[in-house]
Amino acid sequence: MNAADVEKIIQSEIEGSKAIADGEGCNFQLTVISEQFAGKSPVKKQQLVYACLQELISSGEIHAVQIKAFTPQQWQEQNPA
Repeated sequence: MNAADVEKIIQSEIEGSKAIADGEGCNFQLTVISEQFAGKSPVKKQQLVYACLQELISSGEIHAVQIKAFTPQQWQEQNPA
């Protein structure tokens, strides 16, 4: 499993999202930006991302993930131009 594959999976499952994955093998750090996170708690945001990867986590292809999930507005506030 590589970072580009993980990004594609998340972006295909969470419509309109932008995923940035770092890592390789079975451990990844994920940043996911999506309007679908609006109004959701941090736990609910992470649950949405985990749901995309559940099959890979269950099979052991992905062992560990760290997830940072933002709305586009939150992302912009964290990363001003």
